[in-house]
Amino acid sequence: MAILNSMKLIGSLTSPYVRKVRIVFLEKKVDVDLELENVWAADTKIALNNPLGKVPCLLLEDGEAIYDSRVIAEYVDTLSPLGKLIPTNSRERASVKTWETLADGILDAGILARLEATLRPTEQQSPMWVDRQMGKIDAALAQMASQLGQNAWCHGNQMTLADIAVGCALGYLLFRFPSIQWQTKYSNLDTLYQKLMQRTSFIETAPPVA
Repeated sequence: MAILNSMKLIGSLTSPYVRKVRIVFLEKKVDVDLELENVWAADTKIALNNPLGKVPCLLLEDGEAIYDSRVIAEYVDTLSPLGKLIPTNSRERASVKTWETLADGILDAGILARLEATLRPTEQQSPMWVDRQMGKIDAALAQMASQLGQNAWCHGNQMTLADIAVGCALGYLLFRFPSIQWQTKYSNLDTLYQKLMQRTSFIETAPPVA
Protein backbone atom coordinates (compact mmCIF):
# COMPACT_ATOMS: atom_id res chain seq x y z
CA MET A 1 0.00 0.00 0.00
CA ALA A 2 1.02 3.60 -0.50
CA ILE A 3 1.79 4.77 3.02
CA LEU A 4 0.88 8.22 4.25
CA ASN A 5 1.68 7.74 7.91
CA SER A 6 0.56 11.15 9.04
CA MET A 7 -2.98 10.74 7.70
CA LYS A 8 -5.54 9.67 10.29
CA LEU A 9 -9.18 8.68 9.89
CA ILE A 10 -11.38 9.33 12.92
CA GLY A 11 -14.41 7.08 13.00
CA SER A 12 -16.26 4.11 14.46
CA LEU A 13 -16.61 0.48 13.45
CA THR A 14 -20.39 0.68 13.21
CA SER A 15 -20.80 3.89 11.19
CA PRO A 16 -21.77 3.10 7.58
CA TYR A 17 -20.33 6.44 6.46
CA VAL A 18 -16.98 5.51 8.00
CA ARG A 19 -17.22 2.09 6.38
CA LYS A 20 -17.70 3.68 2.97
CA VAL A 21 -14.55 5.73 3.38
CA ARG A 22 -12.54 2.79 4.73
CA ILE A 23 -13.57 0.72 1.72
CA VAL A 24 -12.40 3.48 -0.60
CA PHE A 25 -9.02 3.56 1.16
CA LEU A 26 -8.70 -0.21 0.80
CA GLU A 27 -9.78 -0.28 -2.83
CA LYS A 28 -7.35 2.52 -3.67
CA LYS A 29 -4.61 0.75 -1.68
CA VAL A 30 -3.87 3.87 0.33
CA ASP A 31 -2.99 3.26 3.96
CA VAL A 32 -4.49 5.31 6.77
CA ASP A 33 -4.52 5.04 10.54
CA LEU A 34 -7.96 4.51 12.07
CA GLU A 35 -8.65 6.28 15.36
CA LEU A 36 -11.85 5.05 17.00
CA GLU A 37 -14.18 7.67 18.44
CA ASN A 38 -17.62 7.40 20.01
CA VAL A 39 -19.34 10.67 19.18
CA TRP A 40 -22.12 9.90 21.69
CA ALA A 41 -19.75 9.50 24.64
CA ALA A 42 -19.65 12.29 27.21
CA ASP A 43 -15.89 12.65 26.79
CA THR A 44 -15.83 12.64 22.98
CA LYS A 45 -13.26 14.95 21.42
CA ILE A 46 -14.60 14.88 17.88
CA ALA A 47 -15.55 18.59 18.01
CA LEU A 48 -11.85 19.45 18.21
CA ASN A 49 -11.56 18.35 14.57
CA ASN A 50 -15.12 18.54 13.26
CA PRO A 51 -17.38 21.18 14.84
CA LEU A 52 -20.39 19.26 13.49
CA GLY A 53 -19.53 16.42 15.86
CA LYS A 54 -19.69 13.74 13.18
CA VAL A 55 -17.52 10.97 11.78
CA PRO A 56 -15.76 10.22 9.54
CA CYS A 57 -13.20 12.97 9.81
CA LEU A 58 -9.88 12.76 7.97
CA LEU A 59 -6.85 14.51 9.40
CA LEU A 60 -4.30 15.33 6.72
CA GLU A 61 -0.54 15.45 7.16
CA ASP A 62 -0.59 19.21 7.66
CA GLY A 63 -3.32 19.02 10.30
CA GLU A 64 -6.22 20.11 8.09
CA ALA A 65 -9.46 18.21 8.73
CA ILE A 66 -11.70 17.01 5.90
CA TYR A 67 -15.31 15.90 6.34
CA ASP A 68 -17.89 14.42 5.47
CA SER A 69 -17.74 10.95 3.86
CA ARG A 70 -18.53 12.22 0.36
CA VAL A 71 -15.72 14.76 0.47
CA ILE A 72 -13.26 12.26 1.95
CA ALA A 73 -14.12 9.58 -0.63
CA GLU A 74 -13.64 12.03 -3.47
CA TYR A 75 -10.32 13.17 -2.06
CA VAL A 76 -8.98 9.64 -1.52
CA ASP A 77 -9.90 8.69 -5.09
CA THR A 78 -7.30 11.22 -6.25
CA LEU A 79 -4.48 9.79 -4.12
CA SER A 80 -3.86 6.69 -6.23
CA PRO A 81 -4.33 5.91 -9.93
CA LEU A 82 -5.59 2.42 -9.07
CA GLY A 83 -9.24 1.62 -9.72
CA LYS A 84 -10.71 5.04 -10.46
CA LEU A 85 -13.97 5.14 -8.46
CA ILE A 86 -15.37 8.47 -9.66
CA PRO A 87 -15.44 9.16 -13.43
CA THR A 88 -13.91 12.37 -14.73
CA ASN A 89 -16.57 12.87 -17.39
CA SER A 90 -19.07 15.35 -15.97
CA ARG A 91 -22.23 13.39 -16.89
CA GLU A 92 -20.85 10.07 -15.64
CA ARG A 93 -19.49 11.73 -12.52
CA ALA A 94 -22.91 13.19 -11.76
CA SER A 95 -24.51 9.77 -12.20
CA VAL A 96 -22.13 8.10 -9.74
CA LYS A 97 -22.51 10.91 -7.23
CA THR A 98 -26.30 10.70 -7.51
CA TRP A 99 -26.13 7.00 -6.69
CA GLU A 100 -24.00 7.90 -3.67
CA THR A 101 -26.53 10.52 -2.58
CA LEU A 102 -29.36 8.01 -2.89
CA ALA A 103 -27.45 5.45 -0.79
CA ASP A 104 -26.48 8.04 1.79
CA GLY A 105 -30.13 9.08 1.94
CA ILE A 106 -31.00 5.58 3.11
CA LEU A 107 -28.37 5.93 5.83
CA ASP A 108 -29.62 9.37 6.84
CA ALA A 109 -33.20 8.16 7.16
CA GLY A 110 -32.22 4.95 8.93
CA ILE A 111 -30.08 6.71 11.47
CA LEU A 112 -32.80 9.29 12.20
CA ALA A 113 -35.33 6.52 12.73
CA ARG A 114 -32.94 4.59 14.96
CA LEU A 115 -32.05 7.64 17.07
CA GLU A 116 -35.74 8.41 17.53
CA ALA A 117 -36.24 4.94 18.98
CA THR A 118 -33.04 4.69 21.03
CA LEU A 119 -32.27 8.18 22.32
CA ARG A 120 -35.64 9.86 22.72
CA PRO A 121 -37.82 8.96 25.74
CA THR A 122 -40.70 6.66 24.79
CA GLU A 123 -43.37 9.23 25.57
CA GLN A 124 -41.69 11.76 23.27
CA GLN A 125 -41.19 9.46 20.31
CA SER A 126 -43.09 10.17 17.11
CA PRO A 127 -44.28 7.09 15.18
CA MET A 128 -45.22 9.41 12.31
CA TRP A 129 -41.63 10.67 12.13
CA VAL A 130 -40.27 7.11 12.10
CA ASP A 131 -42.77 6.09 9.41
CA ARG A 132 -41.67 9.05 7.30
CA GLN A 133 -38.04 7.95 7.49
CA MET A 134 -38.89 4.33 6.73
CA GLY A 135 -40.89 5.52 3.75
CA LYS A 136 -37.80 7.25 2.40
CA ILE A 137 -35.86 4.01 2.74
CA ASP A 138 -38.54 2.05 0.89
CA ALA A 139 -38.65 4.61 -1.93
CA ALA A 140 -34.86 4.71 -2.26
CA LEU A 141 -34.61 0.90 -2.39
CA ALA A 142 -37.24 0.79 -5.15
CA GLN A 143 -35.36 3.45 -7.11
CA MET A 144 -32.06 1.61 -6.71
CA ALA A 145 -33.55 -1.68 -7.89
CA SER A 146 -35.20 0.01 -10.87
CA GLN A 147 -32.03 1.82 -11.93
CA LEU A 148 -29.79 -1.22 -11.45
CA GLY A 149 -32.05 -3.50 -13.46
CA GLN A 150 -30.03 -6.44 -14.79
CA ASN A 151 -26.77 -4.50 -14.90
CA ALA A 152 -23.71 -5.96 -13.19
CA TRP A 153 -22.80 -2.61 -11.60
CA CYS A 154 -24.62 0.58 -10.69
CA HIS A 155 -22.74 2.57 -13.32
CA GLY A 156 -20.69 1.39 -16.26
CA ASN A 157 -18.90 -1.94 -16.50
CA GLN A 158 -16.84 -1.87 -13.31
CA MET A 159 -17.20 -1.07 -9.64
CA THR A 160 -17.41 2.61 -8.77
CA LEU A 161 -18.15 4.68 -5.69
CA ALA A 162 -21.82 4.15 -6.54
CA ASP A 163 -21.54 0.43 -5.78
CA ILE A 164 -19.54 1.05 -2.61
CA ALA A 165 -22.13 3.50 -1.30
CA VAL A 166 -25.03 1.17 -2.18
CA GLY A 167 -23.26 -1.79 -0.58
CA CYS A 168 -22.74 0.14 2.64
CA ALA A 169 -26.38 1.23 2.71
CA LEU A 170 -27.64 -2.31 2.17
CA GLY A 171 -25.22 -3.64 4.78
CA TYR A 172 -26.43 -1.04 7.26
CA LEU A 173 -30.03 -2.15 6.76
CA LEU A 174 -29.04 -5.75 7.45
CA PHE A 175 -27.14 -4.59 10.54
CA ARG A 176 -29.72 -2.26 12.08
CA PHE A 177 -33.01 -3.03 10.33
CA PRO A 178 -33.06 -6.78 9.62
CA SER A 179 -36.86 -6.66 9.49
CA ILE A 180 -36.70 -4.85 6.14
CA GLN A 181 -36.91 -7.71 3.65
CA TRP A 182 -35.10 -5.95 0.80
CA GLN A 183 -33.19 -9.09 -0.21
CA THR A 184 -36.42 -10.93 -0.96
CA LYS A 185 -38.13 -8.00 -2.63
CA TYR A 186 -35.18 -6.84 -4.74
CA SER A 187 -33.17 -9.85 -5.84
CA ASN A 188 -30.98 -7.75 -8.14
CA LEU A 189 -29.81 -5.64 -5.20
CA ASP A 190 -29.03 -8.82 -3.30
CA THR A 191 -27.00 -10.14 -6.24
CA LEU A 192 -24.95 -6.95 -6.24
CA TYR A 193 -24.55 -7.04 -2.47
CA GLN A 194 -23.38 -10.65 -2.42
CA LYS A 195 -20.82 -9.84 -5.11
CA LEU A 196 -19.51 -6.88 -3.14
CA MET A 197 -19.29 -8.99 0.02
CA GLN A 198 -16.73 -11.20 -1.71
CA ARG A 199 -14.30 -8.30 -1.82
CA THR A 200 -11.67 -7.98 0.88
CA SER A 201 -12.55 -4.33 1.42
CA PHE A 202 -16.13 -5.19 2.37
CA ILE A 203 -15.16 -8.21 4.44
CA GLU A 204 -12.59 -6.31 6.51
CA THR A 205 -14.94 -3.39 7.23
CA ALA A 206 -18.05 -5.36 8.17
CA PRO A 207 -19.55 -3.99 11.42
CA PRO A 208 -18.98 -6.07 14.57
CA VAL A 209 -21.63 -8.70 15.23
CA ALA A 210 -21.99 -7.87 18.92
